[in-house]
Amino acid sequence: EDGYVAGDIKSGAGEEGVEDDRRPKKHYAVQLALYTDILERKGLSRKREPFVWDIHGDEVTYELDELTGKRNPTTLWNIYQGTLDEARRNISNPENSSPAYSSICKLCHWRTECMNTLERSDDLTLLPDLGRSKREEIIDRIATVDDLANIEIEQFIDGRNTIFRGIGIKSLEKFKARADLIKSNNAEPYLTEPIALPDSERELFFDIEVDSMQNFCYLHGFVERSNGDNNTEKYVAFFSDDLSPEAEEQAFANAWQYISGNQPCAIYIYSKYERTFWRKLQSKYSSVCSKEAIETLFNPDNTIDLLYVVGKYTVWPTRDHTLKTLAQSLDFKWRDTDPSGAASIEWFQRWSESKDPKIKQRILEYNEDDCLATRVLLDKIKTLDTIN
Repeated sequence: EDGYVAGDIKSGAGEEGVEDDRRPKKHYAVQLALYTDILERKGLSRKREPFVWDIHGDEVTYELDELTGKRNPTTLWNIYQGTLDEARRNISNPENSSPAYSSICKLCHWRTECMNTLERSDDLTLLPDLGRSKREEIIDRIATVDDLANIEIEQFIDGRNTIFRGIGIKSLEKFKARADLIKSNNAEPYLTEPIALPDSERELFFDIEVDSMQNFCYLHGFVERSNGDNNTEKYVAFFSDDLSPEAEEQAFANAWQYISGNQPCAIYIYSKYERTFWRKLQSKYSSVCSKEAIETLFNPDNTIDLLYVVGKYTVWPTRDHTLKTLAQSLDFKWRDTDPSGAASIEWFQRWSESKDPKIKQRILEYNEDDCLATRVLLDKIKTLDTIN
């Protein structure tokens, strides 16, 4: 056949869902459908079966005219057409569209403009975990953060639920507490209930760096502390010297041996990413340790996820709960002028080509600072007052 088929290269998996129920990613589908639409309008399209090459090296075909979905079957092409219509409506009537704060904002070049708009309007998405969909659900009754801070939320509770679809009573109470704190004078974080943290002589603050484009873990970093004394702190890193599976396995094995040799200890992470990726590493390199050993290591009695602690037990006067936001609110400063996981990946890619020791040192310092920031956050949490 004559013509072209659209394709794209993705840093993520080509499909989503559990193993026996894989399905296309809608945002990938909309992008591929746009490319296909352009080809069709130019008379150059061969068929509506674009593809992605994903992070695993798989070619995943997207059947745009095939029905998908169990409750309301439709085609990916129809989803694209609906998205296109919505984009056209927003362009023709921009007052109907407003920005919303989310995690991806920090990587967007429109961030400054959007943040100015959000701050001027005192937008509800400036509260942690209150995203666009929740804002749209409550905005007719509660329009701003200040509104939420100055309103009695009992009027929105109906029996065991709230009148807002998808927002439970506990969630509404949580958002109310965050709004109250952000709008208060001299706002300080606090505990909503007491929390018992381990009293361990040895603590390890753990962070990994992963090249998501290649699904490759290139660094396991630890800050080790004894008896709660910061003067005893020592940074220990296990770095993959090249992009080979052998180098990745060796770094993993060395990190595993290090942790095993430091037992008993309390391990602190920020998010479950370390657990998720170490499970993958164990599956790839099963000679290093067993599945059971990984699960034991990351049992909450042994490894404490401070992101979980922050979300469940604390309230902060910040617009999100990222480690950088919280640590910076405690006056911690990263040494690098552009500290981010995405930047670290770019540095690693440059280091793998040049082997420049200055680039490697930059990667190590960024990782060490992430570990130190986790320690700073832990120490602050231990001092917080409990306010019901």
